Amino acid sequence: MPELPEVETVRRGLAPSMEGAVLRELELRRNDLRFPFPTDFARHVSGRGITSLSRRAKYLLIDLENGKTIISHLGMSGSFRVEAGAAADTPGAFHHPRSKDEKHDHVVFHLTRSGSDARVIYNDPRRFGFMDIVGRADMAIHPFFRDLGPEPTGNELSADYLAKRFAGKAQPLKSALLDQKNIAGLGNIYVCEALWRSHLSPLRAAGTLVTDGGKPGEGLRTLVDAIREVIADAIAAGGSSLRDHIQTDGSLGYFQHSFSVYDREAQPCGTPGCGGTVSRIVQAGRSSFYCADCQS
Repeated sequence: MPELPEVETVRRGLAPSMEGAVLRELELRRNDLRFPFPTDFARHVSGRGITSLSRRAKYLLIDLENGKTIISHLGMSGSFRVEAGAAADTPGAFHHPRSKDEKHDHVVFHLTRSGSDARVIYNDPRRFGFMDIVGRADMAIHPFFRDLGPEPTGNELSADYLAKRFAGKAQPLKSALLDQKNIAGLGNIYVCEALWRSHLSPLRAAGTLVTDGGKPGEGLRTLVDAIREVIADAIAAGGSSLRDHIQTDGSLGYFQHSFSVYDREAQPCGTPGCGGTVSRIVQAGRSSFYCADCQS
């Protein structure tokens, strides 16, 4: 599933085409994706100006001039494709390639700006993505967002904050980090990478990173820094590839090819002087990749 850096890269890739444009028509080629589209979805948004694109956790947010916001989640296989004339671009930095098969084009945003037309096409072979619409003023109480924790890129995420969330918990650290109520937008890939950078085992109890007095231990402070760094590096990789126009087939960005532990089972650990080997285990149905020699 696309994670926060991929969704942020998609946002940055779509913004030049969508921000400031008029959504002349929203074309729905089926009645649903993972969920049915909202009642009169196309009527509510067609003809409206797009003021901005933003992101919350793994959700892409398209703000309209009438105070409404289109919420889009890419699910397992969703992607957007921009078409202007003969040119086509699929912004994103995905570990697995995105589909370009037109039979999976389910939603088309017909855009107009300064006399020029463009189309932004949502393609989703597995249809695990979804779209909704909400008043921007009601975003904080929407079921998708009301229980989300702070962004891993914002100032709200701190070692002191996580110490309060983790204190006394026997829950495995990997599971605690994937809990969206603790941190919004962290996914399996970048949790594995952050744990490797901070030399912490995914099996370790989350509460062991908190002192008896409820303060963050040194390992928790290191972990927060690692989370920030791994997300920033991934976003930067996607952004640089978009600026350089290296690929237009959905495989933009290089960070997915430089993982230190994710999807590297049985390969040597990259920690200098470690000499260990990357292992794969399954936690709550998800693969965890880590080095048992240097992550404890």
